[in-house]
Amino acid sequence: MKIGIIGYGKMGKAIEKISTNKGYKIIFKINSKNLSELNKTNVSKCDVIIEFSNPKNAFKNISFCLNLGARVISGTTGWTQKLEEAKKICLENSAAFLFSENFSLGLNIFLESVQKIASDSYKNKYKIEIIETHHLSKKDKPSGTALLIEDKILSMQNARPTKIKSIRRGNVIGDHEIKYIYENEIISLKHRALNRNIFAKGAILAAEFICNKKGIFHMSDIIKN
Repeated sequence: MKIGIIGYGKMGKAIEKISTNKGYKIIFKINSKNLSELNKTNVSKCDVIIEFSNPKNAFKNISFCLNLGARVISGTTGWTQKLEEAKKICLENSAAFLFSENFSLGLNIFLESVQKIASDSYKNKYKIEIIETHHLSKKDKPSGTALLIEDKILSMQNARPTKIKSIRRGNVIGDHEIKYIYENEIISLKHRALNRNIFAKGAILAAEFICNKKGIFHMSDIIKN
């Protein structure tokens, strides 16, 4: 598989290392110093583009590749007000697109548990709190994953509001905890990322999944597969 990487920070480097270990070829690695390499010629050489850039440039990067009919994986958060527009561009150009706020397979299994408990807690009138903790350099707050968890809860809760607490400290990769609070008891469910590689491995698994496909996909499609 031939991969183009957009965003060569911690995630981009982790994706490169795992990809090369699997025998995949990296066509380009885009950062702020070589933006000109993100062009039609280079994109056409790739089987999949993996995009982990920043909220400011994510949609521009994604739409450029989708307009060329490319297959794109994106894990950048903080830009999703334009997600539906990106999906439209994908379908109009017979491209492939998979966006996820979190590529950890464990976190996506965690989400299924969140929905089940949320469904039961609605009947029993539990209050729900989401606590997310990340490293100091994370730009968006709340995290995209926390917002995803909230969406999952609200879909089962008949739009009952939830409280999100965001904490930024040290080098925390990503902690997400949900508390269901009712009178004299609390149910707590937590996912902790111990290594950034879990996200990189999930992104590469997603790339393998859409390599020969067209359309819009989600991490749930991979888990089911």
